[in-house]
Amino acid sequence: MAKVSDLMSQDHRHCDDLFTAAESAIDAQDFDTAKAAWGDFVSATEGHFQLEEGVLFPGFEAATGMTSGPTAVMRNEHQIMRELLSAVSAAIDANDARGALGHCESLMLYMQQHNMKEEQILYPMLNQHLPAESTCEEVERKLSRN
Repeated sequence: MAKVSDLMSQDHRHCDDLFTAAESAIDAQDFDTAKAAWGDFVSATEGHFQLEEGVLFPGFEAATGMTSGPTAVMRNEHQIMRELLSAVSAAIDANDARGALGHCESLMLYMQQHNMKEEQILYPMLNQHLPAESTCEEVERKLSRN
């Protein structure tokens, strides 16, 4: 049976692939493709955040009683990334490749650090504290909609 950590890490890789496609289109200054590709990335990333914030984090907090620990840090980082997502979107809408790529670089660095913390610290904790079968089923169901 799959683990929550495996499913969520796989979704990180999926989002990374979408990011790469969007960044390539921005770099080529193909703004029509960039807008579509960036929209796909933002949608997948927001779906990932909502799965964590709406299902996984509350389940972990209920199981452990920790509400100001790692999940609070991750929520804060999600908000910072949402701001960067908006900045890239605005730059793409303005056909500003240089600005968009600058924000993409910041976002990529932030995402790498964030994903590493989730994959090495938080996701193993989720595996330990959440009911494996029902949680994995819910994660798979929600990820299949993205």
